[in-house]
Amino acid sequence: MTSQTFAEKYRPKTFADIKGQEQAVEIAKKFVGEFNLGKITKSQKKALVLHGAPGTGKTTLAHVIALETKSEIFELNASDLRNKSKLQETLKPAIEQQSLMSNNKIILIDEVDGISGTDRGGITELLYLIEGTTYPVILTANDIWSKKLAPLRKKADLAQLKEINYQTIKDVLFNVLRKENLFLNQNIITKIAVNAKGDIRAALNDLQTVSKMKEPQLLELDERNKETDIFNALKIIFKGKPSNEILRTFDSVNMQLDEIMLWVEENIPAEYSGQELAKAYDALSRADVFKGRIYKQQYWRFLVYENILLSYGICASKKNIKTGFTSYKRPTRILKIWLNNQRTAKKKTITEKYARLVHVGKKRALNEFPIIKQIIKSNENIQKELRLTEEEIEYINRPVEINYF
Repeated sequence: MTSQTFAEKYRPKTFADIKGQEQAVEIAKKFVGEFNLGKITKSQKKALVLHGAPGTGKTTLAHVIALETKSEIFELNASDLRNKSKLQETLKPAIEQQSLMSNNKIILIDEVDGISGTDRGGITELLYLIEGTTYPVILTANDIWSKKLAPLRKKADLAQLKEINYQTIKDVLFNVLRKENLFLNQNIITKIAVNAKGDIRAALNDLQTVSKMKEPQLLELDERNKETDIFNALKIIFKGKPSNEILRTFDSVNMQLDEIMLWVEENIPAEYSGQELAKAYDALSRADVFKGRIYKQQYWRFLVYENILLSYGICASKKNIKTGFTSYKRPTRILKIWLNNQRTAKKKTITEKYARLVHVGKKRALNEFPIIKQIIKSNENIQKELRLTEEEIEYINRPVEINYF
């Protein structure tokens, strides 16, 4: 009985075995093929970054490239190459030494996100070593759009490994079951594939666990929460290709749709211009219309249309897929709203203290606040009697502000 996990046992060994990553495979084949044929010129790039979410097969693709090109693979983990001295100690000899096992050699640096930024010289030294290599360098990264990796993006080819469609994962799982002479109900396989959320390694681990259960129909899988930060979500919307998957982009963002709308509004001009900009703002305005209808009519089904316009609608506003790095900004309206709320909060606490002291209703005191403010401001004894804090006294003495929103 083997002690191997399904994920290891059925790891792809050829390009044909890799499912759902055709575009990334083609980019990788072209990069290594040209390198090994000696076609790399001074203007061409000597490194390839395979980037994508965990479990999408980045490291696996690197090993398949080595197998297909009959290359020795020298694998390093970026966690052991955190600074300049470590890179010189470990990576430099690997790049300079010839392969002992074959004519070709591939340098694989896994999880390049772990290398330090410019402050400790890690990325700078890495780029210097890549520039002088005679062997193809392949790197993997979960988040290639990290600010510290900006210099690397300019010096390397990029190949994104996307989260795999659950139907593709189902096919892989059924193929493994056939090879293992096992049988599971199709509904269970579907449940495993959907629950994996594009992570084929996780799906294979779940399949192996379930295959050992006496009553797999009682399976209860914890839903994998692959939370997406707002910056990656915006990158998907603004740079990605319109598809059904785009509609689910904001589902994994831990943020209310109203706040997401502010982020989208703030960053549209950073990506779109001209006719694209007009179309994107039109989609945003229509989403805002549905938002208003939700609040007025309490008809929450309109959330579906608001989400469609914010995701697919804005994504489809561009003519072509966009590349390169864009620095997205936090919405300034959130700061303005927060500051306004802070001012309102002080106004309310002062009003409540005054209403209790003179025995009037809070609503009446709030309506008469401009007059009350002048009374309190003119007499320090009243301020003491109300027990106002330093912040509240500062607010009372502040000049009248005009609120434009």
